Amino acid sequence: MGALVWLLIPLVAAVAAGLWGSWANRTRRARSDGPELDGYARFREAMERSDSGS
Repeated sequence: MGALVWLLIPLVAAVAAGLWGSWANRTRRARSDGPELDGYARFREAMERSDSGS
């Protein structure tokens, strides 16, 4: 019986991790990378415009 309890612990941990992962990922679909990508594009444009000094 003790062996079954030790096997149940990782099973419960795996189920809990799966539930937490699905809960943590639920908001990723609502957010987009638009503002971050726009900021990166502005950064790249600014670096291309700047004088390298050589």
